[in-house]
Amino acid sequence: MIEDLWYKNAIIYSLDLETFMDGNGDGIGDFEGLCRRLDYLHALGVDTVWLAPFQPTPNKDNGYDIRDYYGVDPQHGSSGDFVEFMHQANKRGIKVIIDLVVNHTSDQHPWFQDARSSEDAMHHDWYVWSKKKPSDWDEGMVFPGVQKATWTYDKKAKAYYFHRFYDFQPDLNMNNDEVRAEIRRIMGYWLQLGVAGFRVDAVPFILETPAPGEAEPTLKFEYLREMRRFLQWRKGDAILLGEANVLPEETTQYFGEEGNGIHLMFNFFVNQHLFYALATGDIEPLAKALEDTRINFQMAQWAQFLRNHDELDLGRLTEEQRQRVFDRFGPDENMQLYHRGIRRRLSPMLGSRQLTELAYSLMFSLPGTPVIRYGDEIGMGDDLSLPEREAVRTPMQWTDSSQAGFSAADKLVHPVIDEGPYAFQHVNVEAQRRAPASLLNWMTAMMRLRKECPEIGWGDWQILKTDVPPVLAMHYNREGQSLVILHNFDEKPREVLLDLKVPHEHKLVDLIANHEQGADDKGKHRITLNAYGYRWFRAGDLSHLLH
Repeated sequence: MIEDLWYKNAIIYSLDLETFMDGNGDGIGDFEGLCRRLDYLHALGVDTVWLAPFQPTPNKDNGYDIRDYYGVDPQHGSSGDFVEFMHQANKRGIKVIIDLVVNHTSDQHPWFQDARSSEDAMHHDWYVWSKKKPSDWDEGMVFPGVQKATWTYDKKAKAYYFHRFYDFQPDLNMNNDEVRAEIRRIMGYWLQLGVAGFRVDAVPFILETPAPGEAEPTLKFEYLREMRRFLQWRKGDAILLGEANVLPEETTQYFGEEGNGIHLMFNFFVNQHLFYALATGDIEPLAKALEDTRINFQMAQWAQFLRNHDELDLGRLTEEQRQRVFDRFGPDENMQLYHRGIRRRLSPMLGSRQLTELAYSLMFSLPGTPVIRYGDEIGMGDDLSLPEREAVRTPMQWTDSSQAGFSAADKLVHPVIDEGPYAFQHVNVEAQRRAPASLLNWMTAMMRLRKECPEIGWGDWQILKTDVPPVLAMHYNREGQSLVILHNFDEKPREVLLDLKVPHEHKLVDLIANHEQGADDKGKHRITLNAYGYRWFRAGDLSHLLH
């Protein structure tokens, strides 16, 4: 039944085991530590945890270079520790989704080591090879400026292998039936251990069929349908959350009009225009991006987010728009990455509590399922002295004691932030728990508010007409329940006039300030918004206000 789609009103919390909580004191986060913090996540209002890769790995790319899909890296614990974690999460009603990284493996994976040994090896055709140096050997890099090629020569194999990402991450050959069968076994293994689904890494690259010199590889969406069918057979309510930074007109193929694609997909398009609106106060491109990514089939859902474990990718903006975001949020070259994005955490990037609240209130109110990055609930900072994307992957700041309460070890997997306004002595969970006006307590209240507004995940939505250019007003309706949510992107207070047409029958109930707002003697509602302010209201049927 449609009503059973749990992901429609979920709140997803993204974390990386190695930087969340160290339980055994070796300086690296683990399942033992995560288990100790499940009550914190439960109290915060999280009902779904998304775990970054934790399988055995050489760890050259934050665990995304996997050496064994069927285990737990010893630095994080054992398979038994994973099962204990699943048990503890289930007891608290917290679902778990894990990364499915099957576009590529580590070059240390036994499959690749076998593949390069001989053309007759069992796993040779599990990867993509070329005897001659392809003409496009240095094109299509995911990490331009850092990554130098997509085809690399292997001396042992005496051939070039294809890799969309770093050269230590050879791509799997998805055209090989045995590879796809193995991916289904991997999914089945983790589903059997209780996970609620998968965040599918690099979805477009899983579907493409690269060939030497071929500029535009074709995408085989039937491979996505295969994964969906297998998932539904094995666990009917499990989900696929896709990472696919694609244009709006391409999204229907990923979702599948008949409910046979991925369930959830990150809305990179809206995310990029959202930051443009925050940088400039111009909401028109954001409003258009929301309309362009409207979904018209019930099974599908957007995952809305602000920041993640990668750079803030601005590649879908125009050059002028991208430069304006750079100027406001990443003016220094050291803050930028791959010629397209910003490698900063949300709070230092936005620079003020006002703007941080506006951004998160907006994200919670956008059509879809909100995804939060660990540490953003307390306003953690970044460490720009670390290379590339490591800047936003510092340990969680729990207390003001040694090593931010993350670990008892002297040396950590990444150094904690211990200097400046975002140092753990100033920004930590323990201090913010005790401060009623803290960002953590505000976030907890907003997450509870979002859970109490299922119209956002389930309902129909429209953008309301206002005569105030910097104000985005949205209306949601589901089964007679309506919401009106307004956000002011201006640094000055604004007033919006809404005409509800039917005085004395419609009142707006402020869900944050907890008071009712009636209409004036002309039947109009005057709604004031502070600088970078936001208001959430319950209302009656406002369909006559829509475009």
